[in-house]
Amino acid sequence: MQDAKRLLEQFLGGGQASGGGGGGDFLRGAGGGALAGGLAAILLGSKTGRRLGGDVLKLGGMAAVGALAYKAWRDWQAGKAPAQTAEPARASTPLLPAPPGTPFNPVNEMGQQRLARHLLRAMIAAAKSDGHVDAQEQARIFGEMDKLSLSSEDKAFVMDELRAKLDIDAVADAASSPEEAAEIYAASLLAIDIDNAAERGYLAMLAARLKLDDALVDHLQQTVTTASASAPAPV
Repeated sequence: MQDAKRLLEQFLGGGQASGGGGGGDFLRGAGGGALAGGLAAILLGSKTGRRLGGDVLKLGGMAAVGALAYKAWRDWQAGKAPAQTAEPARASTPLLPAPPGTPFNPVNEMGQQRLARHLLRAMIAAAKSDGHVDAQEQARIFGEMDKLSLSSEDKAFVMDELRAKLDIDAVADAASSPEEAAEIYAASLLAIDIDNAAERGYLAMLAARLKLDDALVDHLQQTVTTASASAPAPV
């Protein structure tokens, strides 16, 4: 049986709040960057990926994405300017888990697994958005995946998503609420560095399909950027 929530921890680590097994070793890879090793590094190949530190690492997995999206959402609703949320990590308000029972943090297992699948699909689609995951790259990824402790169902999920045609509408249509739309966008930001026109274009189209307010998009981008900037550099 596929465990999307655990698979997401293979991408983003399994922090204290998630209680995932095996995530701790992943988090310690390459200077503590959450996307510095493991499945994310295999998927992203030569791409740098986002490095997260501090409170984000303590949360890990789905909780980390939810916390980032919730912070951006809360700041946006409060009418803050994105620049006001960009203080150094040591001076900023601690990143808090999203409240249980909200779209950012479902309380039942079915809701958690559903959200985790949507976030995983968003991350894989974002990673494919610049076209670097071709057939040859897929073969390399599948070979590297065999070295990880993944169930056959989890491997099949990643393989199917990698092989599938990039479908931005499917990613956006998965959002059942504005809050989940924000979280899907946050997960997409985590999967890539915006270093070329294809990635920037993909994110712009995704924000439009998700019907995200421009100011909320700015907050989501600033929140993820600030969290990345607080991480230690790989050694």
